[in-house]
Amino acid sequence: MRIGICDDEKVLRTSLRRVIEQEAQLNGLEYKVSEYGSAEEMLKALEKDAPELLFLDIEMDGIDGMEAARAIRKTRKDTVIIFVTAYPDFVFQGYEVHAFHYILKPYKEEKIKEVFRMALEELNLQAEQYYAVEQKSGTLRLRLKEVRYFQSDRKKVTAETETGKIEFYGKLSDIETALPAYFIRIHNRYLVNLNYVTKVESSRCVCAEEILPVSRGCKEDLAVAFAKRMLR
Repeated sequence: MRIGICDDEKVLRTSLRRVIEQEAQLNGLEYKVSEYGSAEEMLKALEKDAPELLFLDIEMDGIDGMEAARAIRKTRKDTVIIFVTAYPDFVFQGYEVHAFHYILKPYKEEKIKEVFRMALEELNLQAEQYYAVEQKSGTLRLRLKEVRYFQSDRKKVTAETETGKIEFYGKLSDIETALPAYFIRIHNRYLVNLNYVTKVESSRCVCAEEILPVSRGCKEDLAVAFAKRMLR
């Protein structure tokens, strides 16, 4: 497991690292911890080796943690981000970057351990999952974490992914029953990946910067699912 710690205070980085490494060893993990003294340093390093789990300070000189998280989310949707801050007011700003959790300074070891264990569970849920699509050329495996949404048009289904569109024949209802819980129906023609949803309104939502329609019958379930994901 690749773990990153970004904080401009070395003493706090060291104390956080000590607890994380203890927990990683107790859980029998193979791990690598990388420390960054600034967001600029971290973002440069992440171009080559992005962590699966990132502890990110918010208040830093230069690029702050929230701005850094926005930059990360442009290319990395699956990195589990845990903000560390002395200011609880920042908590609500983290929704837009899908922050997994918050740890308030000064660090408390039990809280670090608790959040770390929760993050491990989340990473396990994000383990590689696929959906098999039958095409004339053979069977194609879609990486579900890269699928932003499924859209149906009569008998044709389009999977909108990070790398482009993939079309195949099928029923959205059949696809829905085979998908993990982070896919949710928002319309009779759309199934969205909640990991890409950044805003929910009464009749539409924003998914990977696209505006998609939300039907009256689906809006309540979507609102509940979105709120639960934001408040984990």
